[in-house]
Amino acid sequence: MNDYRNEGGGSGVARFELGVDSITIEYSSGATYLYNVESAGREAIDTMKQLAEAGKGLNSFIGKHVRGKYARKMK
Repeated sequence: MNDYRNEGGGSGVARFELGVDSITIEYSSGATYLYNVESAGREAIDTMKQLAEAGKGLNSFIGKHVRGKYARKMK
């Protein structure tokens, strides 16, 4: 997993891993979720990938647009 840069400060996202059609996010609490195109949609996954790589806005986007649309809670 890659460390999330958290350019905006105060994010709950700690790490992420990009897949072809998915993104796995580990939160600072240790909870880890897999989001994919089937659960959240292509547009949302593409946006999440861009925000993850930019290191800013990912937690906010998830809270506003994809909350609960994860494919699987991994831990």
